[in-house]
Amino acid sequence: MKRVLITGAAGFLGSHLCDRFIEEGFQVIGMDNFITGDKKNINHLFENDNFQFIEHDVTEFIKLEGKLDYILHFASPASPIDYLKIPIQTLKVGSLGTHNLLGLAKAKKARILIASTSEVYGDPLVHPQTEDYYGNVNTIGPRGVYDEAKRFMESITMAYHRFHGLETRIVRIFNTYGPRMRLNDGRVIPAFMGQALRGEDLTIFGDGIQTRSFCYVDDQIEGIYRLLFSDYVLPVNIGNPNEITIRDFAEEIIKLTETNQKVIYKDLPINDPKQRQPDITLAKKILNWKPKVKRRQGLQLTFNYFKSLSKEELYKIEHKSFENHIKR
Repeated sequence: MKRVLITGAAGFLGSHLCDRFIEEGFQVIGMDNFITGDKKNINHLFENDNFQFIEHDVTEFIKLEGKLDYILHFASPASPIDYLKIPIQTLKVGSLGTHNLLGLAKAKKARILIASTSEVYGDPLVHPQTEDYYGNVNTIGPRGVYDEAKRFMESITMAYHRFHGLETRIVRIFNTYGPRMRLNDGRVIPAFMGQALRGEDLTIFGDGIQTRSFCYVDDQIEGIYRLLFSDYVLPVNIGNPNEITIRDFAEEIIKLTETNQKVIYKDLPINDPKQRQPDITLAKKILNWKPKVKRRQGLQLTFNYFKSLSKEELYKIEHKSFENHIKR
């Protein structure tokens, strides 16, 4: 059996990747320090003989016995609320963590895929975003801690590929949604759905004409899986190019949830991107991949998940405390 290490295994995407690789017959080693991940996302895997879990911070030295065929590095805060609270940890997991995992991949002669992001494009001046666009990022702005961590990840990964001949893959992930998202993590889909379920007004930051495109988690996982087993080493966008304004999206959520909430407007955060839409021409060509799940279908599945949460979870304002992870 092939053996794969998935970091950030208790997170939204990490946990779905664990499921997929278990289904495909791999031995899966999940690694997480639970700084933003949640054990409940992987509880169903602990009795599976092909799943092993290691609680560990990847910014510290990683020792792993036995052979290893693949590594998927998905450890990182991804919510703006999170990475603005733990900026140094966010930079460290993208730099020190990636360095450690590249070193492990080199020692084990394993192929490694790193999770980059559409945020490497910053507030883009090119639309839609193609992989050869260098981006428009404020390196010293509040969001720079996440954007630059991911840009560094890409740089050091390509350096290991070119200098050491390491087998590497880079996925640039665009907005993804689905079950296991944290309800109050600051991203628009769980924010709108949580507000609708609690009977609160839906909050739009800015004028609402900024755009986003949303990819359902099953489509995202399929794209990542295909990329890992492809022969392509440069970054690849994986996302859904179906673009919508946030204002129109709020109306979709109100209709879906059958609520009568008002929409209120607040100031747009610093360097929040005005447009976000992937060009997936490359993914179509080299991976024969494109998203299949329509937004209405994916949103219904996601809403059903949020509706299943307990009342305590629904009304819990602060979902994460970082006290044990912050050193002052």
